[in-house]
Amino acid sequence: MTRRISTGVGSLAVRVRGQGPPAVLWHSLFVDERSWGRVEEEWSTERRVVSITGPGHGASEDPGRRYTTTECAAAAGTVLDELGVDEPVDWVGNAWGGHVGIVFATDAPSRCRTLVTLGTPVQALNRAERARTVFLLSAHRMLGPVGFIRSGVTNVLLSATTRERDPEAVALVEDCLVRADRAALRNAVVSISLHRPDLTGRLPGLPVPTLFVTGSDHKGWTPEQARAASRLVPHASCAVVDGAAYLVPLEAPAETTDLVRRFWAASVPGYT
Repeated sequence: MTRRISTGVGSLAVRVRGQGPPAVLWHSLFVDERSWGRVEEEWSTERRVVSITGPGHGASEDPGRRYTTTECAAAAGTVLDELGVDEPVDWVGNAWGGHVGIVFATDAPSRCRTLVTLGTPVQALNRAERARTVFLLSAHRMLGPVGFIRSGVTNVLLSATTRERDPEAVALVEDCLVRADRAALRNAVVSISLHRPDLTGRLPGLPVPTLFVTGSDHKGWTPEQARAASRLVPHASCAVVDGAAYLVPLEAPAETTDLVRRFWAASVPGYT
């Protein structure tokens, strides 16, 4: 079931599948909820999976102004209120979704039971990353999602192995870029990427069991960085997925499904 729910960052598209304890999914920038397609069905056999499409992506509205990760976390709370979810959720976030999950878990700890971040750098963009992002934004404003822009984004989000062996994943990323409302997508990138705060200071305050997952080919969140972040969290672990970059659930769905299930089994009382 998919519905639209009014929040502080606009009307968001929300898809609910399955029955059981609630798990919340929030995707990466540049792609929409379809990036969960290879794992969502598996999880929905045992969970009530709530997939939130972030503002400016897919069928979700753009709020018409700049917005923050904190506002996105508050919007997730509004979604759960509207759905009548009053028990703690297991949050699974990819990149942007991981940022929102970290804020959600620290700002509303009673509403979050566990946290999984997939390909989520906790630091702010460095100078080279900001320069690349500004260039792509400027080119996108003038030209739209032309070939070199699609390639530039795809080359960052997907590993070389995925780009070579998984044309379906490449096509999905490119289709998300082509379908996206251009101004709304740029607003999301400026709001959430260029203005992304360093979340390192929040890590020691994460009160829930946390799993940091990154891809072996993720240039912006290396295995060493993910392991270092996990050591700052009271109850955290780290896993590395070979041959993946940012979009771990799209690039390595079987391993992602297995990692998350084993994490839930170890972290959630009574989970089987």
